[in-house]
Amino acid sequence: MTAPLPVTISDIEAAARRISGRVLRTPFVNSASLSKLCGVPVGLKLEHHQTTSAFKLRGATNAVLMLTPEERARGVVAASTGNHGRALAHAAKAEGSIATICMSRLVPQNKIDEIRNLGANVCIVGKSQDEAQEEVDRLVREDGLVMVPPFDHPAVTAGQGTLGLEILEDMPEVSTVLVPVSGGGLAAGIAAAVKARKPDTRVIGITMERGAAMKASLDAGAPVMVEEFQSLADSLGGGIGLDNRVTFAMCRDLLDDLILLSEDEIAAGMRHAYAQEREIIEGAGAVGIAALLAGKIKTIDGPVAIILSGRNVDMAVHRRVINGQSDSWAEAAP
Repeated sequence: MTAPLPVTISDIEAAARRISGRVLRTPFVNSASLSKLCGVPVGLKLEHHQTTSAFKLRGATNAVLMLTPEERARGVVAASTGNHGRALAHAAKAEGSIATICMSRLVPQNKIDEIRNLGANVCIVGKSQDEAQEEVDRLVREDGLVMVPPFDHPAVTAGQGTLGLEILEDMPEVSTVLVPVSGGGLAAGIAAAVKARKPDTRVIGITMERGAAMKASLDAGAPVMVEEFQSLADSLGGGIGLDNRVTFAMCRDLLDDLILLSEDEIAAGMRHAYAQEREIIEGAGAVGIAALLAGKIKTIDGPVAIILSGRNVDMAVHRRVINGQSDSWAEAAP
């Protein structure tokens, strides 16, 4: 007998009502270039146009709104590769709370600066998301802060799942949804929403080759630790947590596939978004486009939806990618 999902369609529908008016309902547009390439309609969910320039605001807002006034008064804390930290800082500030964000030294400076600009406390700790999480655990234990994790949390996952509801409203005939995967909150939430409403729709996760924690964990049959490396898709870095309670099982049970991309393939996705779609997106936001361009989606028999998940990219890096230059870490595999 299959265990019930930690996050259900009812949770996602409730999250959509809760965050309405606090987050943007982002545009969904047709891509003429990708539709021509694939021979079927391809739509782009422009979630990088969200208030904090990434999808994370949905989950963070839902989670903060579900806290008690006493919990919000104590302050919230999270480990982040950048986008969740910015989202939690924004959501906490909007509700009169203060966020503390713990990040590793691999997080780009532009993302750190954006979080500080929202009034959050910032702690730079270690060389990995797991080391940053250790500092979060200490602050919860010693200072009484309330943890709002970046992905492995029912309220966060339900908030991200609201994207799935919007995609189904904008493209009811969708056959395949391409979703970036890191810790799995976005993929798990979207898959739960889409599969509940339209079970035959494929939901395919996309991530980078360099330190793909969810892929390694799914292959192992349980959460495992991976070494983190620099990547153009830096937002997809980090582990999924050895005690993962929500997203591992949901990704295992709901995703139809999980595809890996090289740094060159991710760069090609960023270039296409800029040149053909007139959109500036970070590497993590480009992986769906990149998977199509690289021919990694083997069967395309109906309309495709791609989530452009964020645009919090260092513009110096973006310029180098657009100009065809490789960053040093992209030149050799780990």
